[in-house]
Amino acid sequence: MKKKIAIIGAGIAGLTLANFIKKYTDHEFMVYEREESLSLEEGYGIQLATNSIKILNQISFDKIDKEKIFHPKIVDFYNIQNEKICDLNLSKFNSPEVKYTTLQRSTLIEFLKEDIYTQHLRFGKKIKEVSELKDKVLIKFDDNTNDLIDFVIAADGIFSNTRSFFEAKKNEPRFKKAIAARIILNSKSELDINDENISLMIGSNGHIVLYPVNKKKELNMVCIIRCKKYEPDKVKQLIEETVLKQNPKLKNIFENEIKTWPLYFSPRIIPSSNKKVFYIGDAFNGFLPTLAQGAGQSIESSYEIFNLLKNDKLDKENDYFEIRSKRAKIIRRRSNFNFFIFHFSSKIMQNIRNLFLKFLVKRKFFVKRYLGKVFKN
Repeated sequence: MKKKIAIIGAGIAGLTLANFIKKYTDHEFMVYEREESLSLEEGYGIQLATNSIKILNQISFDKIDKEKIFHPKIVDFYNIQNEKICDLNLSKFNSPEVKYTTLQRSTLIEFLKEDIYTQHLRFGKKIKEVSELKDKVLIKFDDNTNDLIDFVIAADGIFSNTRSFFEAKKNEPRFKKAIAARIILNSKSELDINDENISLMIGSNGHIVLYPVNKKKELNMVCIIRCKKYEPDKVKQLIEETVLKQNPKLKNIFENEIKTWPLYFSPRIIPSSNKKVFYIGDAFNGFLPTLAQGAGQSIESSYEIFNLLKNDKLDKENDYFEIRSKRAKIIRRRSNFNFFIFHFSSKIMQNIRNLFLKFLVKRKFFVKRYLGKVFKN
């Protein structure tokens, strides 16, 4: 039976779902975005493992301009002094059609909006009020427009405004006492790294990730640093005291333009209390970035909702929360564990960790168990 769906949020999760609905169903839908335009900032890099690429290829991601993406095959582990520890082969999870992919977030958003932008995307839409009317949901926006729909799919991020209208239980994101600093590099500069690989530099109370985002090998660099509170005007001082104190040779890199943000996570995974409302992406659960699965899980959760909708199971036999929460718990445990081991301050613990890394990355059973479950498709 034909349904009408409101997708709240025009990020990766919302636009992915919109593309699947448009291509494979005759359901009516509209994507509502509270901002006045899409965020197309080029510098923001993302990583997509094979689980995400296999899904995206169903909406023709395999036709994307290959100059705008990259396929790193190796993760190189270094200490913060840029001394190599070991490496991990990612290509074992690849197939000819499905490969681990890095790119700029704007490249993916541009691709996802192509068939949606004109007819199915509305900007400046902030929810003012919701109510139920004859087994449907009436959404009123603060611009005095409204929509009567069958299902609400909230894809409006970790600080989801939609939740506040439908849920009595609060699930406020928590500050992880860490910040992220992002820099775009046109080259690997003076770093002794392979610019075709993902480079992970781990030190005391912080780590750095670098990876190419296109065929020009522009590098996305993200530095995660532990701190008690987020003070934007003191970030450079924090970098000096935490990172540059351990490796002064990195100073030139941090003289580039730096974008920063605090790291938040969802403390609990809470089901929707309304059978007409579903949460996807970070609105379902916000992860730490230490497993590089934020965008991937947005894509996965969108695809799970789409399959239920396509098979007319959102109203009945709905097991979305059970499946998604089980999956989210796997990703969350590994993300939290990575955050923990990447930041050992003790030299003894760092040495022990490095020995274990050298041993484990060469063990097929470990790699398959630790990453195979994450990259499943």
